[in-house]
Amino acid sequence: MSRDEIRANLASWEADSAEYQARHAAQIGAWDQPLGWGTFVIPEDDVRALGDVDGMDALEYGCGAAQFGIKVAMRGARVTGLDFSANQLAAARPNMEQTGVRFPLVRADAERVPFADGSFDLVFCDHGVMGFADPLVTVPEVARILRPGGWLVFSSTTPFICVTWPQGEGPPGRELLRPYHGMHALTWDEEGTVEYQLPYGDWIRLFRANGMTIEDLIELRPHADATTSYEEYVTIDWARDFPAEHIWKVRKEAA
Repeated sequence: MSRDEIRANLASWEADSAEYQARHAAQIGAWDQPLGWGTFVIPEDDVRALGDVDGMDALEYGCGAAQFGIKVAMRGARVTGLDFSANQLAAARPNMEQTGVRFPLVRADAERVPFADGSFDLVFCDHGVMGFADPLVTVPEVARILRPGGWLVFSSTTPFICVTWPQGEGPPGRELLRPYHGMHALTWDEEGTVEYQLPYGDWIRLFRANGMTIEDLIELRPHADATTSYEEYVTIDWARDFPAEHIWKVRKEAA
């Protein structure tokens, strides 16, 4: 990821953080609801991507206002949150006050994380860093900070979304609009913000090149009556017919 791309993505989040949090607060900050994945908040208890996290040292990799990480901490993990947006991190503090769940928050570039080798048992995010920083850099960085046998578990947009997304505003349609092969850094707007995505084979080779074994790829499919505050991202009919989001679950090989 170039410094220009980092600056563009950071500027976008700093500008949009307050509006984003207000628009999605009822969904992502519903503390009486169980931990859930993606834009339709599909329950972790159904997906079973994280499993038992009790006692794990865990990093939320692109934590935003830490709503997801707070719920992971409620399950017994010792969470640290990392994000590069000061405004997003500031929005996490009221959530911690409201829930009584507190953990360290670190402002840092996800491609240069300030943690020692082997610091964590689990690195996780729900649409966090993995879509907004270059996976060719972040995957090796995660491999470095994970302990042998540790887990990387993250949800993200699928290539299906990327090849059907109109230039500019969404949601995606049912027509192929751009190539699948060769995708990497995708620019959607005049501000120069970048989203990252790889073809499936490139993801597999990237994980394996960094000593990681793929345990599962969970393609999320919402129930027919599911609702979302992310209507601009995907419609329920589209997400029922095609995988809009998926969860990679990979494990660092033991030494």
